[in-house]
Amino acid sequence: MILEDRIEANVMIWQERINRLIKEHGSYVISDVTVAQICSGIRGVPIQISDISYVEPESGLRYRTYTINEVLNLLPRIEGSRYPLTGSIYYLLMGNEIPTLSKAMQIEDEWRSRAKVPQYVYDVIDAFPETASPMSMFSAAILSMSGQSKFYLEYEKGMPKDRYWHVMLEDSLDLTARAPRIAAYIYNRKYHGNQQIPADENLDLAANFAHMLGNDDPAYAELMRLFMLLHMDHENANVSAHTAHLVGSALSDIYLSCSAGLNGLAGPLHGLANQECCNWLLKLYHEFQGVPSKDQIRQYVEKTLQEGRVIPGYGHAVLRCTDPRFLAQMDFAKRNMPDDELFQTVMNVYEVVPGILKATGKVSNPWPNVDAITGTLQQHYGVKETDFYTVLFGTSRIMGFTAHVVWARALGKPIERPKALTTRHLESMISNSGYR
Repeated sequence: MILEDRIEANVMIWQERINRLIKEHGSYVISDVTVAQICSGIRGVPIQISDISYVEPESGLRYRTYTINEVLNLLPRIEGSRYPLTGSIYYLLMGNEIPTLSKAMQIEDEWRSRAKVPQYVYDVIDAFPETASPMSMFSAAILSMSGQSKFYLEYEKGMPKDRYWHVMLEDSLDLTARAPRIAAYIYNRKYHGNQQIPADENLDLAANFAHMLGNDDPAYAELMRLFMLLHMDHENANVSAHTAHLVGSALSDIYLSCSAGLNGLAGPLHGLANQECCNWLLKLYHEFQGVPSKDQIRQYVEKTLQEGRVIPGYGHAVLRCTDPRFLAQMDFAKRNMPDDELFQTVMNVYEVVPGILKATGKVSNPWPNVDAITGTLQQHYGVKETDFYTVLFGTSRIMGFTAHVVWARALGKPIERPKALTTRHLESMISNSGYR
């Protein structure tokens, strides 16, 4: 298998680097943690190595050291497409190199051969009431496949540790192949009377996902290729990615790990934000019965802030610039849907909001993040159900989860077990230190 061979060729190199760091510099102090950081969610405290992706404050997300713009320009694509194949991004995350078109197509072929979803998975989804959250259905469907995990079955037989990552990779390819079909099934069951659309085996993964969601417009296939690329990973310390890694560190299989990660993604302070951003934009648009003027936006935003609420889609924990993922989607919209009124609203908001947030003096990053525009593009192509957007997000992010978990097993990373302190411990430590 192409990914297995590529990872195999790199594992020893990375193991040697890590072992050398531990042996020669194991006592080097990375960070002094303050009481404020401990009490505020260990924000900004280094806790993890994340070579697969990393967020630079001034340049944004990087995949294996490549910026979003570099990835968009360098990765291979099929003829006539502006956007890379999803298989090429997955190869980059797993294999740590820019693939050829042939290698990217091998990943796409691998997914086609593994994409059949067991009937019991659909039965699990069908057991939910129609009112259930689509993310609950998605997480449960992923979780249900744990019983047939290849890793679990081989672990029970006593496989050696150096086999762990090989079998975890097998499960990862199965899961990433099936996830779009599971997501599309949930979409059609919940919103379209269970009128399921069969897969088209001639299409690449992203285009096939678009097709199963009911839209065969080539532009929507392009959007989904871009969407999958932009949402695939975002460092290994955010809630969802770190949860998947943490659960995987206990040698839980990939289905258990990714289901856990999805549960974190479902929270309104994390992945659900894309839904809230779009709902806020729609409310703004309907408030003024069309594209609001910049003065109207200014009044609306200032009122929102005075009420103690935030502007969804603006700000970021790490970034200190406009999110390149926002800019990539903005470029898509300018090419494909410039007259869309919700997109025009997005652009007017973009011109107004950063200045207002800057003026408050309270916001370290007043610029839009990826969520500020994602839902607008989906709305244009008919996916108007905002509570489904986090499932779309999760379908892509599962690929990042699996890359981190496979590499953690390949490098023999241990189970995570940080230390917790009581409030009394902190008070005693401060008192004994003489700190004032």
